[in-house]
Amino acid sequence: MPEQFLHGIEVVQIDDGIRPISTVKSSIIGIVGTAPDADGATFPLDTPVLVTGPRMAASLGATGTLKDAYGAVYAQGVNVAVVVRVDEGADAGETRASVTGDAASQTGAFALLLSENQTGQVPRILIAPGHTTIQNAAASPVTVALLSVADRLRGIVVADGPNTDEAAALADAGSHGSDRLYIVDPAVQVFDTDSAEYVTRPASGYVAGVISRTDNDKGFWWSPSNQLVSGITGTARPIGFGLSDPDTEANRLNEGKVATIVRQDGFRLWGNRSTTADANWAFLSVRRTADMIYESIEAGHLWAMDRPFSGQLLLDLRDGVQTYLDRLKAQGAILGGTVWLDPELNTEATLKSGQLFLDFDIEPPAALEHLTFRAHRNGQYYEELVADIAAVN
Repeated sequence: MPEQFLHGIEVVQIDDGIRPISTVKSSIIGIVGTAPDADGATFPLDTPVLVTGPRMAASLGATGTLKDAYGAVYAQGVNVAVVVRVDEGADAGETRASVTGDAASQTGAFALLLSENQTGQVPRILIAPGHTTIQNAAASPVTVALLSVADRLRGIVVADGPNTDEAAALADAGSHGSDRLYIVDPAVQVFDTDSAEYVTRPASGYVAGVISRTDNDKGFWWSPSNQLVSGITGTARPIGFGLSDPDTEANRLNEGKVATIVRQDGFRLWGNRSTTADANWAFLSVRRTADMIYESIEAGHLWAMDRPFSGQLLLDLRDGVQTYLDRLKAQGAILGGTVWLDPELNTEATLKSGQLFLDFDIEPPAALEHLTFRAHRNGQYYEELVADIAAVN
């Protein structure tokens, strides 16, 4: 503070103290697809557009995949989504190339990376219904592109399985190893009011809507499994299911890292696991919980960058993160979390170079996937029975 003569009183604002950390929004869906009849002014090609309701979505037109994809999301009670319209090619291969896009020019799936700049929203749940399924190939290029984007956005990809049979669905899951990929199989049946017929639609749009709705209603740390799927009348093929029977298609799909939809007091999404081989990140909800916490802590510390080092600054940083983790624990988002400064990392040399290391640990709650009730026989109840009768007489 510069010295200046003053015969009077002044107030000097001291800008110390912890800053509250706000959790970033986890529920925004990013959809990539085609809409040849769309209003080009509202939905320019390869450009993220924030759709805020069905009236705006009507400008997508009746053809292509985007209208139905948004309708699937909307059926779950979700209004807002980021949409990227791509050019529909002369054949399936050209269309797939348009949806896949190019990383350098940020077209197709890669246009979602521009969403925050152009719409103010970051999509964390990425889908391309009708384009992630591919036959006779090791992996869908659209899924691969979406996973590349998801890595950058700390998001997940909901992809459709082959929609043929159980073996093909399991083989498809075996082609990937990402903790950000959630595969659902088979497709779903819905009633199309335009044709007045039951039709088959990709399940990914409905599942993405379930995940978004669950985030909004319960929290990003909840698994989407065992949540009702609205707007469908069935699945494209019957899925065998028994809550206590391991020898069913639903259980085998889940074991093979494929989610499905079962009929049990309504139609329910069933499956917790991504396609990763890493047991630490097998549950999709665990991956997403860690992502949202990491992103929130980063976003919440823009204020601290380029400030001069001081003891107060270090305390504010440490205590601010600890307060945030304590709040998450109280909400049930994590089982616990602790923040600390490691003196072995924060040496004179690192601090002089402008670097600070602040360590923290968290433990996201796993989903209760296997519940075992242990039943026992106890013959002593016969003695109680006889004693009760004797007491009456």
